[in-house]
Amino acid sequence: MAGLKLEGLKKSYGAVEVIHGVDLEIAQGEFIVFVGPSGCGKSTLLRMIAGLEEISGGTLEIDGMIVNDVPPSKRGIAMVFQSYALYPHMTVYDNMAFGMRIAKETSEEIDRRVNAAAEILQLGPYLDRLPKALSGGQRQRVAIGRAICRDPKVFLFDEPLSNLDAALRVATRIEIAKLNESMPDTTMIYVTHDQVEAMTLADRIVVLSAGHIEQVGPPMELYDRPKNLFVAQFIGSPAMNIIEGTIENAGASATLAFAGGKSVDTGIAVPDADQGKTASFGVRPEDLMATSGDDFLFEGTVSIVEALGEVTLIYVDDLTEGEPIIAKMAGHQKVARGDKLRFTAEKAKLHLFDADGNSYRYTHPGA
Repeated sequence: MAGLKLEGLKKSYGAVEVIHGVDLEIAQGEFIVFVGPSGCGKSTLLRMIAGLEEISGGTLEIDGMIVNDVPPSKRGIAMVFQSYALYPHMTVYDNMAFGMRIAKETSEEIDRRVNAAAEILQLGPYLDRLPKALSGGQRQRVAIGRAICRDPKVFLFDEPLSNLDAALRVATRIEIAKLNESMPDTTMIYVTHDQVEAMTLADRIVVLSAGHIEQVGPPMELYDRPKNLFVAQFIGSPAMNIIEGTIENAGASATLAFAGGKSVDTGIAVPDADQGKTASFGVRPEDLMATSGDDFLFEGTVSIVEALGEVTLIYVDDLTEGEPIIAKMAGHQKVARGDKLRFTAEKAKLHLFDADGNSYRYTHPGA
């Protein structure tokens, strides 16, 4: 198995550059997840690693060797697509064995690898079936099994669960997690738009935007310490509440003034030079707590209540005259449209971003 190193990796289509000098190192055995909005370049980057897209600039190393001009079949990579790409006239066994037969492996080696992969993925009872006799989740496991049989250096997954319904996505996600545990030395790179997949599967998440890397880190680091406004609002559901204001009192514990006259002590250090500048205040919906006291962050009128069973989402038209504030409260809440509510949060849970969208906690620690 192998690690990867991307240095200044670029991709252009004519005069249009879509991947802008990506730098990333992936250690052997890591499970890396690429996330980002549609069109951010995550699938393009994955296809460049696979050799399915030509590299326009920079270098790609796999296991210490530059592979920019190495054909896909020689890179030691196996790719699992969102469409299963199984041969409909072949049994599960033959689908999984196909690549090895092309590589002229012995019958004994083919049988050993197919049965080993089938055991990992619980496909033993289905080896004699055709793909049409399988569920969507089982077909995707066959596609994964086919990749395992090739014994690649690196596994690439391109949104492998996007064609499955919600229940099958959960079940197959668990299978991929188990697969990762059973192959601890195997490097895996996974593209998804689903935050749950990213947060539960990844050792590290790579957040992409418009062909750039915004932040790389373990899932909870990105959740707790987003580097900038983009990451703060992309990671987490519902998205972080963001309200614009003006830095009223810079220093070790800055005060931010909102429209409408409300000011809050953020507890976050801000350089004195930023006094009077625009800033964005952030707090996650799940970090808000209802309060009846005078020490509160927001107050307003409830406009929508979404009771989801385990949680209730409360939308409050806030006095700052911006977008509604969303609070994510546990269980059943006795809240109705038109109620007046106040919310507070622990200072450690608050976020503050400068006029360029960079986090004060991350960019100016201890300012």
